Amino acid sequence: MALLNFKKRSSPAAGTAVIEAFLDGYSIEVMPRTAEKIQDFRALLPAGTRVYIAHIEGTAIEDMVATAKRLNADGFPVMPHFPARIITDKATLADWIARYQGEADVKQALLLAGGVTTPHGDYDSSMQLLDTALFDKAGFTHLHVAGHPEGNRDIDTDGTTKNVDEALAWKQGFSELTDAKMAIATQFAFEAAPIIEWADSLVETGITLPVHIGIAGPAKLQTMIKFAIACGVGPSLKVLQKRAMDVSKLLLPYEPTQIIADLATHKAANPDFNITKTHIFPLGGIKTSATWVTENGGAAGVPAANS
Repeated sequence: MALLNFKKRSSPAAGTAVIEAFLDGYSIEVMPRTAEKIQDFRALLPAGTRVYIAHIEGTAIEDMVATAKRLNADGFPVMPHFPARIITDKATLADWIARYQGEADVKQALLLAGGVTTPHGDYDSSMQLLDTALFDKAGFTHLHVAGHPEGNRDIDTDGTTKNVDEALAWKQGFSELTDAKMAIATQFAFEAAPIIEWADSLVETGITLPVHIGIAGPAKLQTMIKFAIACGVGPSLKVLQKRAMDVSKLLLPYEPTQIIADLATHKAANPDFNITKTHIFPLGGIKTSATWVTENGGAAGVPAANS
């Protein structure tokens, strides 16, 4: 079955306008090697779409900067990852910032610990990167940090959320000291209810940073399960496991229709809900995810070339 053979449809849980509003201003993620396969991003993404550039261990900074330069030239604000654990020292961090700004006019960054177990140098967390003040000195306008609606076993090995909660509290405090706009960009999950509960709990503890919720774009079910396990997705993984047990659905691609509809409905009923944007992880491919948003998000997904 071709993954791109989508038909426009509305969810029984939410009207088209509600979903369109929720997807408006969505962001998407690429890597240099996946970006190389896209001939023209303007034919896929709405004008002004923020594009995160994932920095995987082993990717040369030259490739990251070249990808940022290309996307910026096409009119897309780019937000490269700065994974603390693969940045050896302050000089390296300063060099990356200088390259991004000098060659690609980058003004935004996602700061995270990164998926490396053993740090390559001086940094172990995004808080240490923020504490250098280099991003403020360079005049970055947006700084995003990671959020984990279902916790993170790499950070809290005991299964609690103590360390991730303390880290977000620290970042909330930092947001009051920086001129940059800060937000939380989250890991993806597959169930709306736990996400809503987590987002509400942030506000209850005084964390008012806006949340950009991670959503896994369409992909083959087997691919989705593989990525979910590798990324440490928590209890909502059962949504995929249940689907895998249904032979009639096993060969069909997973699509985020239900979770988007549920979150969009909640947002429409609660306008002050702290989830303000959607971030798409294109696990089944950039074109696949962008096409899905175009088919399901109405004007929110109209490519730049057609706008």
